[in-house]
Amino acid sequence: MRGHGPRFEVAAYCLVAIAAFASLPAQAQTYPTKPVTIIVPAAAGNSSDVAARLVAEGLNQIWKQSIVILNRPGAGGAIAAQAAARAEKDGYTLYMTQASTYTVLPIAQEGKLPFDLERDFVPIGLVGVQPIGIAVNASLGANTLPELITLVKKTPEGLQFGAANRGGQSHLTGVLLSRRAQMKLTFVHAQGSNATLTDVIAGRIPVMFEALSGLAPGLQGGGIKAIAIASEQRLPNLPNLPTASEAIPGFQSHGWNALMAPRGTPNHILQKVSADLRSVLELPEIIKKFEVLSIYSRLLSPAETADFIRGEQKLWWPIVREVERGSQ
Repeated sequence: MRGHGPRFEVAAYCLVAIAAFASLPAQAQTYPTKPVTIIVPAAAGNSSDVAARLVAEGLNQIWKQSIVILNRPGAGGAIAAQAAARAEKDGYTLYMTQASTYTVLPIAQEGKLPFDLERDFVPIGLVGVQPIGIAVNASLGANTLPELITLVKKTPEGLQFGAANRGGQSHLTGVLLSRRAQMKLTFVHAQGSNATLTDVIAGRIPVMFEALSGLAPGLQGGGIKAIAIASEQRLPNLPNLPTASEAIPGFQSHGWNALMAPRGTPNHILQKVSADLRSVLELPEIIKKFEVLSIYSRLLSPAETADFIRGEQKLWWPIVREVERGSQ
């Protein structure tokens, strides 16, 4: 019959292909059509949990769908990561990871994890960083980071610094600073950040490293003073607080959160969630609420987020190995 030869078949194939490609944007636009779950490796009320809930509020306004926060704290982030790795790869389960899961867990539990972070997850976007502040007892006599470095080097036994968790970001920051400044800082374990803060205010420990939200009570009371912030640049809400990199070029330390998805999640969904996340992070009310948590957004693409994570691992894995060997 006329019209049913090779040309007809080619034309029909082209129409099907065009229809398939044309449907992808529509699929992305219709996602999500049901509630989305975000798995968080922190207990309710933790800064990572609060950040996830703020992001969920913003995405809810865009998607008009419920977003359920599923808290899975414990085991250094392994419980949450394992649950997320086992989730359906349909875009309806996302994963808000935190710095320690990528910078500490792979070394502390090397060869023991039932999942592989590189194999099992794909980045959607960086939610924000929580830069670590460097603070000292108010009467220590060091008002700047260079003055602290000079004081430590003049003290034969060096100085102590407090942190709540061995291998946590505060501890690692102290180790990194002692390496970069070539000075002796000795870690003292404390039973929580509040205990560390109390010890520094009382003068029992002279130095501490902590996010600004954790330092706030001591700063407000005048018992401690922040002398530097280990951020990429000065903070918009604290422009008079110098960065650590002004004294030690390139020095940065921060906790961070990134939104991830199980690898295998359709790319058009990843791209839509990434774009919508960016829209949320640009909202003035979100920026303001994040600042209360000492969290500062960075608008990174999925590829840029992957590069950021690799850079963090390159920086911290050698330090974590030192700590795990017990040399710090």
